[in-house]
Formats: sequence, structure tokens, C-alpha cells
Amino acid sequence: MKILVTGATGKLGSIVIETLLETVPAKDLAVSVRNPQKAESLRARGVDVRLGDFDQPGTLDKAFEGIDRLLIVSTDGDNETRIRQHDAAVAAAQRANVSFIAYTSLGNASENPIFLAPVHRATEEAIKNTGIPYSFLRNNWYLENETSSIQAVLGGAPWLTSAGSGKVGWATRRDYAQAAVAVLTGEGHENSIYELSGKLTTQEELVSILAGVLGREVPVQQVDDATYASIMSSAGVPEPVVPILVGFQSAIREGALEIESNDLQKLLGHSATRLEEALRQIVNEIQS
Repeated sequence: MKILVTGATGKLGSIVIETLLETVPAKDLAVSVRNPQKAESLRARGVDVRLGDFDQPGTLDKAFEGIDRLLIVSTDGDNETRIRQHDAAVAAAQRANVSFIAYTSLGNASENPIFLAPVHRATEEAIKNTGIPYSFLRNNWYLENETSSIQAVLGGAPWLTSAGSGKVGWATRRDYAQAAVAVLTGEGHENSIYELSGKLTTQEELVSILAGVLGREVPVQQVDDATYASIMSSAGVPEPVVPILVGFQSAIREGALEIESNDLQKLLGHSATRLEEALRQIVNEIQS
């Protein structure tokens, strides 16, 4: 059985392939990357490194050739670009007769009101339409997404948010990667949907844990969306990025990520990494 991971030099994909290498022989692993040179270290370890560019569908036919199990890691970009790229990957998987597709989706993708959701709804539907057995890994939210806020706090700023009392199922990239590996290497995951979420936590609760890690009080500045946008702009956040950040905050406030599930724990075989431990690691990485 040969497993391929797309985007294997990215933040999530790189952890997935490293985790796979702990239990799966390198000869049974392949990666699809836009720049094979960035994956030379994997090639040196015996991993089959293939050129696969979602913007060049022709490269995907060769990239997916002979693959049994495929993990499509969702790409970055605007919704239209991502849908086009994902469609190209799904179509290539069908042409290559891949026997199983796992896809990194979004929590409650079929109904989620967040502006990112249309990408994941469209991709899930495209995968279903192939008739290929699948598993949708509906990742809630990466704790690492909060790194810039943690950096600001370390610099003396308050924790800024307009998310109110909205709850998020934060978990680490490593936990999500390990869940993906459990699906790729396990049995009985055909046509499954996993809502992968850590313990539901508000901004105030997360900051309280961070304060414990830092050993000092961290003030929380709750503002409205307009004020949040203004402060982000004055802090130097690029103008095209500001509405995206505001969109995240408003979606959280409206409950878009308040999805309760123990699927992550089930796939991991243990509890997700405690937020205190994960926050301490992020702080240490920032300060190192």
C-alpha cells in the first residue's frame, strides 16, 4: 500500500509525513509538492518525492500514479482559487484510480457560516461525486493561528479580540496531523466524517491559561469588529488581511467553531495536547 501526502513541505503536511515515517517504511510513502527541491531531505530518507502542482493539473496525474491512499491537504488562497485547485486534485485522484481519499476540511463544513466554508463544502462534494471511499477530517482551529496574538502579549499588549464569548475547539497542528495519520494507516475509515476539535474554550479562558504559562496577568481587550479592524490596521497588518481577521473573529463570536466532539480523542487514542502545554511550547518557540 502506498500513501501520498500533498503539500508535504507545508506546516501541516510536513508534520503528517514526519509522523507517518515513525511507523510506515519510507518506500511506502510519497509526497506531492510544488517545489521538489524543498523536499530533498525526504528524498534522502527514501520517500518518493513527486512534482505535483495544483495549478498545473497535468503534473497531478503522474504525482498520483500508483497511489492507494491519498491525503489532500487544503491549499491557501482565496476561495475561488482553492476550489479550482482542489477540484483539479480530486479529478486527478479519480483518473489515477486512487482507492481512498482523506481531506483536511473544516469543522461542520456542510453548514458552517464562516467565509472559508464554501471551499470545503465544494471539495467534500467533489470527492463524494467520484465514488471513491473518503474520510473528511474536519479540523476545528489550529492553536498556532494565535501565534501573532501571543507575540503581541509577550510584547506587552493586551489580548485583542472581537470574538466575545464565542468558543473554539483549539488543538495543535501535531494533534490534527496524528489524527490524519491514524486514518491513513488504519482500517474502517471509509466514507467517514470526523469533527476534530479540542475542548471548547472562550478567548477569556484561553488567555487565562496563557497568563498561567507566563506567570503574570494578561488583560483581554474586548472590542467591536470596527475597532478591531482599526487597531489591526494601525499595528501594520496589511489592508487585504484585515477583513479576513475580522471575519474569523465575527465567525467565532457567532458560534461557527463551537462544535463539540470527541472524534479527535478517538482517533488519537488519548486526549489532545493540553492547551497549557501547547501554549508553553508556542511561547518557548517565540522566545527561542
